[in-house]
Amino acid sequence: MNGWESILPFVLIVVVFWFLVVRPSRNQQKRLAATQSSVAVGSQVMLGSGIYGTVAGVGEETFDVEIAPGTTMKVAKQAVVRVVEPTESTQSPASPTDDTSASDQDH
Repeated sequence: MNGWESILPFVLIVVVFWFLVVRPSRNQQKRLAATQSSVAVGSQVMLGSGIYGTVAGVGEETFDVEIAPGTTMKVAKQAVVRVVEPTESTQSPASPTDDTSASDQDH
């Protein structure tokens, strides 16, 4: 019985370490893998470096991400950390009418 009492604190430390460090890390890795596998052409993504872009092509281990019109870069699938859902604030607003050109035509 004396042997179990001396080992019990170490077992408790391992169990606490498992629940506080290892388990959340594995869950995060699973979520990230699910995110990366759900990416398709046309998806808005954020890369680990903070760059936002649109997926223009999907390879076996890479994505072609368009970061500006006509500018694409090839990135590893692991670089994609989030798929960005379009919201009203990220969609481009309708172009405002130019009142100065209308007033110039009146003169």
